[in-house]
Amino acid sequence: MIELINRLDTYLSNHPLFIALLLGTGIFFTIYLGFPQIRLFRKAIRAVRGKDDRHHSVGDASHFQALSTALSGTVGTGNIAGVALAIHIGGPAALFWMLITAAIGMTTKMVEVTISHKYRTILPDGSVAGGPMYYMKSCLNFNLKGRRVYLGSILAVFFSIFTFIGAFGTGCLPQVNSISQALGTTFGIPTALTGITLSFVLGLVILGGIKRIVLVTERVVPFMAVAYFIGAIVVIIYHIDNFIPSLLSIFTDVFSGTAAAGGFLGSTVAIAFSKGVGRGLFSNEAGQGSAAIAHAAARSDVPAREGLVALLEPFIDTIVICSLTGLMILTSGVWKNKYENTFQMSDVYIVNASSDNPSDLLNAIKDNSYHFNGSLRVDDGKLITADGVYFIHANSLAEDVMFYFLSNEKPYSGQVIVKDGKPQLMSGTNNELFIKGKSLIHSAPLTLRAFSSSWFGELGEYIVAIALLLFAFTTTIAWSYYGDRAAIFLFGPNSVLPFRIIYICVFFIGSIVDTSVVWAVASIGIVLMAIPNLIGLLILHKEIKEEVNRIYE
Repeated sequence: MIELINRLDTYLSNHPLFIALLLGTGIFFTIYLGFPQIRLFRKAIRAVRGKDDRHHSVGDASHFQALSTALSGTVGTGNIAGVALAIHIGGPAALFWMLITAAIGMTTKMVEVTISHKYRTILPDGSVAGGPMYYMKSCLNFNLKGRRVYLGSILAVFFSIFTFIGAFGTGCLPQVNSISQALGTTFGIPTALTGITLSFVLGLVILGGIKRIVLVTERVVPFMAVAYFIGAIVVIIYHIDNFIPSLLSIFTDVFSGTAAAGGFLGSTVAIAFSKGVGRGLFSNEAGQGSAAIAHAAARSDVPAREGLVALLEPFIDTIVICSLTGLMILTSGVWKNKYENTFQMSDVYIVNASSDNPSDLLNAIKDNSYHFNGSLRVDDGKLITADGVYFIHANSLAEDVMFYFLSNEKPYSGQVIVKDGKPQLMSGTNNELFIKGKSLIHSAPLTLRAFSSSWFGELGEYIVAIALLLFAFTTTIAWSYYGDRAAIFLFGPNSVLPFRIIYICVFFIGSIVDTSVVWAVASIGIVLMAIPNLIGLLILHKEIKEEVNRIYE
């Protein structure tokens, strides 16, 4: 199942047609609307400050509250763990593609919120429901040769289904997983205890609906963003001698790829591009359509004015916060250093290679025919590898590899069966094993290392753990709202309470599952949500332009 999920993620996220659709839509609207991310930036600042608010307008939230809720859905693990994962795989150039994706995504976010806000609906209880599914259903059905074609209704159902699933794959599972891993590493808190505690708090918030959600997010989001900004600047200043070389590497590696350095085996241009674009989308969600659900609740009688507010999201989320995270990781040098850690099986490969040359190892990882099959000997916990057999973890040549019993953490001795490059961690005595050693690290632990490498020292671990807790938890809150709006569209208003209860239960499960698989599930959900939304936006480009022009009325 893990292998299937990872293959599906790789196929969808890296497919040229999806990347062309995502970037092409943003580039088209950027040119078609005259570079609004530059031309209308000051107006966006004015809108979010409430200068044009009309309090008699219909809605459940102010412009600032809607922005805070939408930002709470985007400023999360993507900013802390996602950036680190992109650099870990793609090198410094991955950050460049994240920034390009964000700059283009500012326009995409504006247009998807504008058209979604226009076609929002009022529910029987007086609350507002909106999002891409509503504009699709209202605008994209048409007559063809005397027959009614329900394209919009079909796209709306697909989008809602993927949003419903994405609420778990994007907003729930990876968020609590990153929180539990960070708190476990930093404070030694069992992951299950973290899951139970936060599930209870989550229930208190989301069972109160959108009004309680916006009250929480408008207070937490500005605080956590400013605190994280200051912390990252401190780390960069500590490593200021590496700042210019790190900054230059973001751009110089774009068309050449990143050469092997330290424990980093190197990366190609294609890998940096795909991971940068993919992580950029996961971070700011431009084109995904999710934020449009939150902005639909905003009080505004000019839809494009709410679109202006949304334009700021990719700027704050990716261009500011993700850039700081990336520069902090690069300047500190932790992205190419090996550290003692517990290995996750989804990141482990045992391969046959002609040498320990980085290019040979990379090729062996990618080509299944080089994955080792057979058995390896373990003596008092220490792995004894044969000639030409290499143990890879997290895209790096692992060192000091040790096997331990999971039950009592004592060293294991005996044979380990390896199938298709993966060690089978069940010993002959039916005791499960786990593996430790030195290798590269990624995701939240990598960002944690960057913070710890400065004046903060061990305090850096606490800063990242708390930041991740706030970032990820508010993301979970926002996505619970996205999911229940999708549930309303698919099943009616009575489905909201059952959805929220299921959401809380799945949130707990996410605290104890494999991190890499969680990221793959999240990535799949993003792609499947974005496709129908991007198609809908392109079809309605003329109407969107008319709405944007209303800003000047």
